[in-house]
Amino acid sequence: MGLTNSPYSVDFTKGTTDWASWTSVGAGSVTYTSQGAVLTLAKKGDAPTISTNWYIFFGRVEVLMRAAPGTGIVSSVVLGSDDGDEIDWELIGGNNDQVQTNYFGKGNVTLYNRGGKSAVHDVQGTTHNYTIDWQIDRLTWYVDGKAVRTLKKEDAVGGLNYPQTPTKLRIGSWAGGDPDNAPGTIAWAGGVTDYTKGPFTMYVEKVSVTNEYPAASYSYGDMSGSWDSIVLKKWKDDNADGNL
Repeated sequence: MGLTNSPYSVDFTKGTTDWASWTSVGAGSVTYTSQGAVLTLAKKGDAPTISTNWYIFFGRVEVLMRAAPGTGIVSSVVLGSDDGDEIDWELIGGNNDQVQTNYFGKGNVTLYNRGGKSAVHDVQGTTHNYTIDWQIDRLTWYVDGKAVRTLKKEDAVGGLNYPQTPTKLRIGSWAGGDPDNAPGTIAWAGGVTDYTKGPFTMYVEKVSVTNEYPAASYSYGDMSGSWDSIVLKKWKDDNADGNL
């Protein structure tokens, strides 16, 4: 299912749940208060996450949020496709003044050299606007309206590792520092998580999404995973399919 009513916006601080658009996935508590969507990681195994029920095909995503504190706790905003394409914001609970960006193409994890880091003050106590502007030829991450990183398609292995298939939006937190995780994951997350110091809570206030190429649904025309192979069904009852 594609996002057809674009642009889309939801203000979780008004107690809005919008179940038609969102599903709570993963263990952990998700509630809705005047502070927004409250995602609480309280114990081992928790990974509170909300996911859109629809996909977008390029476009712009803005999330107003506060990250969760705690050593090893990772708050994330992820655009992820069924083909292994991914665009990330990641905020590490042990660092209150930094945000990380990352991307994956076709699930390729042979090298971990795609990440970036940017200084952002008080990511846990202050609401910031984290924006992804995802276009066919380039990808830009913004914090509070300021571009902190741009990736050109040709710089992602000549475009082969560039995210370019329809994605859902997922927002949530998880314990990268769980003692059972791989040592490299724990180190990246800032150390081992001590669950007795929880609960660890992130707050999502508002989400705005523009779907660059709205459609009732998207399908893969072949096995290439290229953007121009994606077939768009414009309307729910429309039998006519087409590419961009």
